[in-house]
Amino acid sequence: MTYYYDTFSTPVGDFSAAVDENGAVAATAFGGANALLARFAGKTLVTRASLAHAHGKLAVVRKQVGEYFAGKRRVFDLRLAPAGGTEHQRRAWAALVAIPFGETRSYGEIAKKIGSSPRAVGRANATNPISLIVPCHRVIGADGSLTGYAFDESIKRCLLAHEGGEGGNRKLCH
Repeated sequence: MTYYYDTFSTPVGDFSAAVDENGAVAATAFGGANALLARFAGKTLVTRASLAHAHGKLAVVRKQVGEYFAGKRRVFDLRLAPAGGTEHQRRAWAALVAIPFGETRSYGEIAKKIGSSPRAVGRANATNPISLIVPCHRVIGADGSLTGYAFDESIKRCLLAHEGGEGGNRKLCH
């Protein structure tokens, strides 16, 4: 299947997004096309994905991500069609979207909400193909630790700081 993508700059580095033929966001990644393509690798139901650069098809995604980083957007209003995912992963990803801007949840809290285990939620969080927009960065350990992030813990820390989740500092890291 061919997905359309674009890569653009953000205050924490390049960000890439891919949409399907209907314009729904299928995957995102901090980094370029290779990082984005890796988000499709091994996904259930996605046997083979290819990317075609299409700047214009990603205008609304680019605009909303820009608004987020400018402090003008707290909730994304984009159609989502995550690449792959089991029923459990999709329930976990839906729970991520429900975490409000500026707040965090532990793996255990999400597990309780969806009737799962913290370990299974952690695995689903790690395989979330739509980072930032489906805010996996808002999930932390029960002890408040950041517990890693697919695109480097420093980016996770910056995103949480931007949202006011670390001492209310809304200034992005550089």
